[in-house]
Amino acid sequence: QVQLVESGGGLVQPGGSLKLSCLASGNIFSVHTMAWYRQLPGKERELVADITDYGSANYADFVKGRFTISRDNAKMSVSLQMGSLKPEDTAVYYCHADIVEAWTKNIPMPFWGKGTPVTVSS
Repeated sequence: QVQLVESGGGLVQPGGSLKLSCLASGNIFSVHTMAWYRQLPGKERELVADITDYGSANYADFVKGRFTISRDNAKMSVSLQMGSLKPEDTAVYYCHADIVEAWTKNIPMPFWGKGTPVTVSS
């Protein structure tokens, strides 16, 4: 069974930095695009950044220049380095990945982590 497990969330002061990590595990044949989403209180989940399996990254306008997404294909992991954090970045951050399971070796399926909370407050 495929799992995505996030880590690294917590409380940080405005202007501070935080790094989120996500590790994929299970019966995996291949991992394709990996991404970070976030859900602010009372809002819908939104894309923060994604990165293809060959390393091409895409960012939401509200994090450009502040956040950096990266991945380690060998470890099947993705990270999000967050800087210049603002109170409005407070949200639950979710890892997402398109994964081909070993038993199918066919079409990538979407998987989600359970989320890690980030609170930006003084």
